[in-house]
Amino acid sequence: MTDDGLFAEDGLPGDDRLSARAEAVLALERRNWAGPGAKERAIREELGLAPVRYYQILNALLDDARALAHDPVTVNRLRRVREARRAER
Repeated sequence: MTDDGLFAEDGLPGDDRLSARAEAVLALERRNWAGPGAKERAIREELGLAPVRYYQILNALLDDARALAHDPVTVNRLRRVREARRAER
């Protein structure tokens, strides 16, 4: 199974825990950002990811029930934002 590091890979069947990277992405989304560029800087410095890759991972997390179970408030908020943006198109 290839999940790009989104979920724990300790070899246990049925293991549905998020990986440390996935939890860090959700934790970063819970934070408030002071100004433009602060979030992108944190993405690069704290997670070692390019912002484009970060948002790809985040988007995949929003579609996964395991992320919803881990952090329902953040995931549901981001799903609403995503749906509002899609409706604008």
